[in-house]
Amino acid sequence: MNPKLTCSIIEDEYLAQEILEEYIRKVSFLELKGSYVSPFEAAPQLAEDKPDLLFLDINLPDLDGLRFIPMLTPKPMIILTTAYDQYALKAYELEVKDYLLKPFTFERFYKAVLRLYQEQSPRPAVERKEEIAKTQNEQATIFLKVGHRIQKIATRDILFVEGMKDYLRIHSREEKIMTLLNFAKLEELLPAQDFARVHKSFLVAIDKIDHIEKNRIQIGDQLIPISDTYAEAFYKLLKGLQ
Repeated sequence: MNPKLTCSIIEDEYLAQEILEEYIRKVSFLELKGSYVSPFEAAPQLAEDKPDLLFLDINLPDLDGLRFIPMLTPKPMIILTTAYDQYALKAYELEVKDYLLKPFTFERFYKAVLRLYQEQSPRPAVERKEEIAKTQNEQATIFLKVGHRIQKIATRDILFVEGMKDYLRIHSREEKIMTLLNFAKLEELLPAQDFARVHKSFLVAIDKIDHIEKNRIQIGDQLIPISDTYAEAFYKLLKGLQ
């Protein structure tokens, strides 16, 4: 069996750290060694664990991530996680492997780590493809602000999404969730191959469609209209899935 990529996290924001840990758990070829809130806390354990990959925030207490990188011995592969894009040039100079701008999706995260895994993996391509397929089939999740909390939602549980003026109502298997978000932002978070916009007020999960008749989609007991604006692209998408 091919060895996993061991990884560590340095991130002082609890929610961002939790999301990274969740993403790592979903990738079968990653193994989390530890999470830390500052470079000084992490340094002794990094020296002992010698992780292959470090997820590193830039704005950290005591010492920022960019200044910490040259101090690392041995130096792991590094993926920067930050809300700011002005450090990209400096990251390039420090030979950082990737630069993830917060909030980043699982799809973007997976693309970054998969590339590194493939570069490091000595296994035949067919075995790597099996590993990739296994991870892609695992449940994907997104995190949305719902009221005063951040809620994790499994994308495979979403039936459809309904626009409600300034809010979106997400209809899932178990509940209806209201979030202050627009369709454009939500579509960035959702896996594009699994969801389709069919109306200015509706987005549907393709695999939850029961049937389509007279430009109306049936999902459970809900009838959802297909508008002329989205009809051509939607039916073209369905044809491509056949």
